[in-house]
Amino acid sequence: MITWIIVFLVLSLIAAVLGFSGLASGLASLAKVIFYLLLVLLIISFFIGLASGF
Repeated sequence: MITWIIVFLVLSLIAAVLGFSGLASGLASLAKVIFYLLLVLLIISFFIGLASGF
């Protein structure tokens, strides 16, 4: 998932440089959503690891 975040951030930066502001903001918001999803999954796996004794 981290690679998807990096891909969308790079695509949004390229779109911003070329002047496609709507596309850049859309790709940046998609990267944010994937980042927060990754963060939630990380927290869930952390608590599952604590509950199982690892």
